[in-house]
Amino acid sequence: MVKIRLKRLGAKKAPFYRIVVADSRTPRGGKAIAELGYYNPTDERDLLKVDVENAKKWISNGAQPTDTVRALLKKCGAIQ
Repeated sequence: MVKIRLKRLGAKKAPFYRIVVADSRTPRGGKAIAELGYYNPTDERDLLKVDVENAKKWISNGAQPTDTVRALLKKCGAIQ
């Protein structure tokens, strides 16, 4: 199954996440099919940037977002 999920980057105690489309069997930091945006929770503004059109396309093709990514996509307006 294809999932839209977070890929963790960044240093210890300073996480930075990329929102990626990946096979559910790959590891968290493994190879991704596509990159949709990024999320930086340590920034004082909770920096979030998502390619909304690309996210909608992947969801319509059957990709399932994780709970956290679903909340982030709602926040940026990609899904209701």
